[in-house]
Amino acid sequence: MKFNAFLVGATLMSMTFVACSDDEPVKDNGGNNGGGDNTPVEETVSGDVDGVWTANSIVKVGGHITVPAGKSLTIEPGVQVIFDDNGVGVNHVPIEFTVDGNLYCEGTAENPILFSVAEEDRVEDNIFAGLWGGIVASESCEEMLIDHTVIEYTGGQVVEGSPAATNGVYTAGDDAYPQITTNNINGRYVITNSVLRNGWSDGIYLMGGNAIIADNIFAANGYDGAEAVNVKAGCTVDVAGNIMFSPNTNGLKLSSSGQSENRGQAKIQVYNNTILNAGWRRDGEKGGGIYVEKNALVNVINNLVVNCKFRAMTPNYTIPNNPDEGYASASVIDYNYYASGSQKSDIVYEEESGVAYAWQGYNYDHENYYTGVVDKNSIIATETDSKDPMFVNYGFNEVPLTDYVYDENWDFHVKAGSPVLEGTYPGNDIVPYFAGGLTVNGQSYESPAIQGHFGAYGAN
Repeated sequence: MKFNAFLVGATLMSMTFVACSDDEPVKDNGGNNGGGDNTPVEETVSGDVDGVWTANSIVKVGGHITVPAGKSLTIEPGVQVIFDDNGVGVNHVPIEFTVDGNLYCEGTAENPILFSVAEEDRVEDNIFAGLWGGIVASESCEEMLIDHTVIEYTGGQVVEGSPAATNGVYTAGDDAYPQITTNNINGRYVITNSVLRNGWSDGIYLMGGNAIIADNIFAANGYDGAEAVNVKAGCTVDVAGNIMFSPNTNGLKLSSSGQSENRGQAKIQVYNNTILNAGWRRDGEKGGGIYVEKNALVNVINNLVVNCKFRAMTPNYTIPNNPDEGYASASVIDYNYYASGSQKSDIVYEEESGVAYAWQGYNYDHENYYTGVVDKNSIIATETDSKDPMFVNYGFNEVPLTDYVYDENWDFHVKAGSPVLEGTYPGNDIVPYFAGGLTVNGQSYESPAIQGHFGAYGAN
């Protein structure tokens, strides 16, 4: 199965949620909506869950839920999974969705799945409120599919009593939940055609596994740090065709942190992504698009970076091939396109870089710019040449750099004659890791082919 770009309107469901008392997983009682009168089935669940949550059901989550090891949960199209933002117990521990077994979210373009909170809480003031935990796939999770699924309002704080703290995945008092976590170096994960938005922490945090992350929309990931996609050692990943709007720090953090004899070097192919407004909400000389460190072996090509604070960084590139520090010298981070509108950021750290415009950050004398190697052949905007991508519908010179609310009317295809349609990586030696397929739930998913344009979408 090949992926097609999915502009998730995600104008999902203005509905009223009614609490129920049954603790069993949702079952089909007949009819497309689960009930003979076409009324969606509504159930409240907590504890262990597996089996099937039937299409168009409303599943209210009243406590931590776990897919047990050796079991699977399939979520059919149109299911709404609504988390109680009061949390668990007197300490209001954010509700966590732990996956020790397998999880298959099988939404469709016409009928996506929703992981959210009650409708009245889906407001701008709660974008970074962290109203529930997130999906945590443990070391025993063998495979997971997230297809045509919206995940939002996550990022609750990990505290004493959080399953992730008890299980040693995160540290109580120090961490907040990403929207999706993986931790099995042998796991198989496909995250595609989905929307991951409005979270305190990372969109996806991969600590292990083989993964395809393709054709998704990331928006407003990270309150005071964090990335859209964060990859560590023990991972082999293709990241392609994604839109990443206003991550707090970077669209992509690619690291082989944690590399050991048992947990191999992080290997990541990153191509044809569009990253916008990254880094402006983060202090310090961090953030802005792509950050590669600690011996991650990466190929980062044909990406479109728009109005971000800095361009690709490679800390400690003077210490090559060192798992604790350096830059993997076999990596290619080049043939990317950096565009800058005329906006000035309303947050400028004068005592640090003082960067106020994207073009200024792209040409800043940053200690982590590997000049002459990284982005040697990339196209980079200057004060007098914005390198306007000519989007079909996006305020290239108007959208404030620190904005994080995603407008579903934007269209990141480009007009005929756009400069992003030429000048891409000239070779054919870079191949997606899963061009031949990654099998999840008996279905083979293929990574998108590398396209001869910069960014996620070419011309209409």
